[in-house]
Amino acid sequence: MIGMNTGQHQMKESINPPIMKIGYLFAVILTIIFGLASRKFSPLLPIFVAENAGDALWAMMVYFGFRFLLVRKSLLTAIFLSFLFSYGIEFSQMYQAEWINQLRGTQLGSLILGKGFLIVDLIRYAIGIIVATVMDKMALSARKLKS
Repeated sequence: MIGMNTGQHQMKESINPPIMKIGYLFAVILTIIFGLASRKFSPLLPIFVAENAGDALWAMMVYFGFRFLLVRKSLLTAIFLSFLFSYGIEFSQMYQAEWINQLRGTQLGSLILGKGFLIVDLIRYAIGIIVATVMDKMALSARKLKS
């Protein structure tokens, strides 16, 4: 048991947090670009992709954002916070006060807050968070093998 803990500790120490932050920042920026492109070029995409990619990519961006901010925390922390944030934003769309609807009426407000509650968005967010987690885990494993 002691050897296992030491090995896990050494693996964590071998990954440089400042380098990881750059990677997560790059992932956030790239995900934003893909998300905006999925909205702008939706007529050119297959219908399934056009209807679902934006929300999944938004949730991926949220996940990578939490990993950027909390690079020393566990994957589970980022997963939990990503679900909490994404689902919180979606459920907040049931609140329809004038002031928040004015925010939602702006392009930035619409991208961040959405416009209306849809249960299917919760599924899209879950898929996005799961995909981002798998990508993150694969990247972390590849870095560990290199060091």
